[in-house]
Amino acid sequence: MTEDAAQPDEQVAAGINRESVEAWFGQNIDGVQLPLSFELLAGGHSNLTFRVTDAAETDYVLRRPPLGHVLATAHDMEREHRIISGVGKTSVPVPAALGLCTDITVNDAPFYVMDHVVGTVLHTDEEVAGMSDIEKVSLSCRVVEVLADLHAVEPSDIGLGELGKREDYIARQLRRWTKQWVASKTRELPEMEETQRILEDRMPAQIGSAIVHGDYRLGNMLSGDGTVLAVLDWELCTLGDPLADVGYLMNNWVEPGEALPSSSAPTVAGGFSSRDEMLGWYQDATGRDVSNVAYYRAFSYWRLAAIVEGVLNRYLNGAMGQEGDTDAFKLQVETLADSALSLLTEAG
Repeated sequence: MTEDAAQPDEQVAAGINRESVEAWFGQNIDGVQLPLSFELLAGGHSNLTFRVTDAAETDYVLRRPPLGHVLATAHDMEREHRIISGVGKTSVPVPAALGLCTDITVNDAPFYVMDHVVGTVLHTDEEVAGMSDIEKVSLSCRVVEVLADLHAVEPSDIGLGELGKREDYIARQLRRWTKQWVASKTRELPEMEETQRILEDRMPAQIGSAIVHGDYRLGNMLSGDGTVLAVLDWELCTLGDPLADVGYLMNNWVEPGEALPSSSAPTVAGGFSSRDEMLGWYQDATGRDVSNVAYYRAFSYWRLAAIVEGVLNRYLNGAMGQEGDTDAFKLQVETLADSALSLLTEAG
């Protein structure tokens, strides 16, 4: 992986119990040659990701919960490991799952190990500066193809039939994030309540269900040579309405000249396929009607606003243990709420 800068080996002691983790690798990972070195890959906001290099210079990737994780169970790591193990049986590119450790005495928390895929994660427009327009269009097409392939998978065929409830995805999400918003909001924001009301009033019937990645964007993929090498970060994956993934992807597929409603996006650099082209490809590949994508985009913005407000609340209450740019968080929430309401208003 070349996605993020890494921290030197001596700085990862808080996340890796070297002696016991090395022993576990030696007993559970075929072909590994000890000793190991570790690098904490920067950029993660939830589970921690480490690059592990053995004496033969073979790289692996280790995922574990964040430090201070309160659940002394293997549920989260088991779930992620089960997802990539299942998806790895399909045409969707994911790193190969190599091993799972649920014994928290080894590293103070459960973890799993997967193959290391060499590629680039595109977070900003600066990171696509060296790509040709041909590569950008090729990557655009492949992003849609991979999503369509994921949504074509029958979850039960790959051991993921019980990953989550299949029906009423949007209704369940609205209930969850409305409760989150009410519990964490730091001020009144009428746009959030109005968006929620419209989303509930206009909620479309869910047609079919699929594996929903939940965070499908270029920033969660390893890419190279105009293709998707691996889809990463499956911790939000569940079963539900596949069009939720489509709306989320379209929000992150920011076209040149558009205002950024949240963070930077590589597609603002230009040369990538347009949203309309992407939607057409998806509809052709899946047969799903995407004419109501504005609803799903609005839902995605609204949900993200509720998530960011929760982060803001934790910063203001000192629960994050460090100072954050609270003004930037406030502005982001307000921009997301405005974007959500505007989409619904324009759609009529």
